[in-house]
Amino acid sequence: MKKLILSLALAVAMVSCTKNEDNDNSTITAEEAGVNAKLDIANDDVADIVAQEEMNTYSNTLNGKTTEDPNSTLSDCAIITRIPAFGTPITPGTLVTKTIDFGTGCVLNNGNTVSGKIIITFTYQPDATSHTITYTFDNFRHNAILYVGNKTFTRTMTTTAPIHPIVTMNMDVTATFPNGNSYHRVGQRVREIIAGFDTPAVWQDNIFRVTGSWTTTYPNTSIQTSTITTPLIVKMSCVAANKPLLVQGVITFVRNNNTATLDYGDGTCDNFAVFTINGNSYTINIGN
Repeated sequence: MKKLILSLALAVAMVSCTKNEDNDNSTITAEEAGVNAKLDIANDDVADIVAQEEMNTYSNTLNGKTTEDPNSTLSDCAIITRIPAFGTPITPGTLVTKTIDFGTGCVLNNGNTVSGKIIITFTYQPDATSHTITYTFDNFRHNAILYVGNKTFTRTMTTTAPIHPIVTMNMDVTATFPNGNSYHRVGQRVREIIAGFDTPAVWQDNIFRVTGSWTTTYPNTSIQTSTITTPLIVKMSCVAANKPLLVQGVITFVRNNNTATLDYGDGTCDNFAVFTINGNSYTINIGN
């Protein structure tokens, strides 16, 4: 479970929040930055898993279900089933449904723990330049956080060299933490692979650049806008170091004219990000 390096009390004190100010919907706290970091890490883990399983179908239409690659996010404790069943030839235009079942607990190759199921659906179109993938959650938890809702991918191939995919992710998801607090996130992230696409058999050398914006409704009903103001960088090689995949970039939070940022660093595979508000900066731990 990811924890703030600073205790909640100290974090709240350092951003000059009193008990009364905590009830002020305009306040942006270090604790909330930690919540956002957890949601972002879960989002990228799910995106990696869904993208890998969709691409596996194109690379091996009969049996594209490999989970034992230590260079990928997905670990071998996941049970994957498919309609049409594995071993059945898939022809263009076929609707494909893959269920990724993590059971009651499965540790991903980057150390995060998941349970429940992710169900992805797409139409097999090997010659298309644009693919849409829908995925839903069935009692799915990421590091004990329950996710309910759905997302869609639109994966489009660029028309200029080097040709590579750009994925637009639309999300409408509610995340409920073990303490009962729920956060509703609606928005869009655009994820572009900027390295590693020319080595499809090697997942670990993939690097992604992510842009986008979204709104989050907090348990106190306050609404916050988050915008990626410096593109986020996701490095799959951090899987080998058992570290979060988000390693660089800045997200800016705005609520009622109050602004704060979360800086993921310089590209190093580590557990840390820097939260800044009112000119004061604090390090938080976003690791497992």
